[in-house]
Amino acid sequence: MTEAAAASSAVVVMEEERLDVLSKTGQKTGISKPRGEVHRDGDYHRAVHVWIYAESTQELLLQRRADCKDSYPGQWDISSAGHISAGDSSLVSAQRELQEELGISLPKDAFEFIFIYLQECVINDGKFINNEFNDVYLVTTVDPIPLEAFTLQETEVSAVKYISHEEYRSLLVKEDPDYVPYDVDEQYGQLFEIIRKRYTENTVARSLSLQKQLCRYASVSLDAELTGLSNTDRKTLGLLIKAAKLMDEIFYLQVWYSNPALRDWLKEHAGASELDKLKWLYYSINKSPWSCLDENEAFLTTTDSAIKLLPEATKPVSGWKGLEYKAAFPSLKPPGANFYPPDMDKMEFKLWNDSLTEKEQNDAMGFFTVIKRHSEFSLDSSLSNHAVHGTNHLMTAHDLYSVPYSKEYNSFLRKAAELLHEAGNLADSTSLKRLLHSKADAFFSNDYYESDIAWMELDSKLDITIGPYETYEDEIFGYKATFEAFIGIRDDKATAQLKLFGDNLQFLEQNLPMDSAYKSKNVNAAPIRVIQLLYNAGDVKGPQTVAFNLPNDERIVKDRGTSMVMLKNVSEAKFKHILQPIADVCISKEQKGLVDFESFFTHTICHECCHGIGPHTITLPDGQKSTVRKVIYITFLFMVHL
Repeated sequence: MTEAAAASSAVVVMEEERLDVLSKTGQKTGISKPRGEVHRDGDYHRAVHVWIYAESTQELLLQRRADCKDSYPGQWDISSAGHISAGDSSLVSAQRELQEELGISLPKDAFEFIFIYLQECVINDGKFINNEFNDVYLVTTVDPIPLEAFTLQETEVSAVKYISHEEYRSLLVKEDPDYVPYDVDEQYGQLFEIIRKRYTENTVARSLSLQKQLCRYASVSLDAELTGLSNTDRKTLGLLIKAAKLMDEIFYLQVWYSNPALRDWLKEHAGASELDKLKWLYYSINKSPWSCLDENEAFLTTTDSAIKLLPEATKPVSGWKGLEYKAAFPSLKPPGANFYPPDMDKMEFKLWNDSLTEKEQNDAMGFFTVIKRHSEFSLDSSLSNHAVHGTNHLMTAHDLYSVPYSKEYNSFLRKAAELLHEAGNLADSTSLKRLLHSKADAFFSNDYYESDIAWMELDSKLDITIGPYETYEDEIFGYKATFEAFIGIRDDKATAQLKLFGDNLQFLEQNLPMDSAYKSKNVNAAPIRVIQLLYNAGDVKGPQTVAFNLPNDERIVKDRGTSMVMLKNVSEAKFKHILQPIADVCISKEQKGLVDFESFFTHTICHECCHGIGPHTITLPDGQKSTVRKVIYITFLFMVHL
């Protein structure tokens, strides 16, 4: 073999990166093309911009683009940026670009998504057309990263430097030729405005704002009579409260992946100042940085969040302890909470879901799974080994996969199950024993059918509801259930008085204002339990629950109906502190006597009764049986696709 032949045999032909082609509104078209053709034809596509901001010096990190780049060679630009390859996700791409270009390995909680920037321009004498939707991320570090800590990708980056964000903005306004142009008076001005607002904070004004928000809530002490409990039930109660506290831990994580770190940081620093105290108090009510009473508007920013140290995020530098960053969260509450990848859209979910078997689809759309990315798992593994090798993550047709709650929250559920089994062994009531043991088993099996039946049949002075139930936190599809716990003492007298409502659900069903074809002929009587609440945990943020109707499992609803729990002492507190003061202002003196607690309580009961009636399982035009939830899902996704 000649030397030339030997050399040619060693050549590896690298396939050009392919990009997803988007519509002008940013939706995937289902087409992918080589990067060069995308820019030649002016196709819309996606990319990521990652900015690194140092708090202590108020500087942004810039990179100087390599001279060999086909766009803006040799000019100063974003800290790190790159295309999102076909089939890849935004957040994983942001992590990968930062590692490849600058040698910085950061976990996903370092990246704060701040906005989407649409860049439409033509350069290189019309040969390079850039129609690009850019997902812009901000990484906030405490101090600047030493320049010698970076490992630069020579084909992309020739140098890095820090610059004051104000000076950088001024250079962009002047259209300095050494800097890649961005119109800071338009979309990209958001970056500088976000930084300005966060670091020119008026402490007094912010404290007053938080005080005003806090004043919308009334702090009350709830009373409940414990004399009806035996000594063993009192011991059981203590174990149940310990188990309930674990539901809190899971819920904080379900809201957002950096939420537990934020909680711990705010609690630890609550005594530092009056403002820090107010932050912690209002956070404790909302259990997140988003205000429940203000349409989930953020009352905190990443600036307020926990500081994390990553000694091995970059190559080591003598005398430097390592990179410290702020655990990030977005200002807009993610609609999918922490149940789905933050950059997943409905169409991606649909394409993946359509590829699954029926059982896998049931898991994907089920109450008790979270959806994750193979690429994220692969990237996290590679980052932990301080190396990323392109896109060599687990190769599958789709990036998404589902994980059962029993696995995702195993460390918490294992402890909770142990406590429930111990409590079940102590409990006096046979039905309570059955509930606690079956619920503990469900935490491991991820099948809550038997435990929900046991909950409906509970006949005990000591009452508990614990596990994953409500789906309001999942604002994408309304599938995923959050963990919660309600522990109380049954009010036997009030429970007996409400039996009339539960026994007449069939009558209510038959008189619903809808076609009789959709009315059920066999609505089961709904057990109604009235309790005096002792303790709640998990998904009990913001305005407090006064009643609930469960379970949500359509199989049980079809076969057994539902059951209601009324929290009487919470209802009494709401009536006294909310409804009564409103009535005092709005109702005429002659009619104030008509405003009473029993009417308020009855109204709540009627509301809960409505959850147990109406169509749940329906027959489709083709004769197949389905559930309302699934049909709404299919219809909704079809509308999104259109």
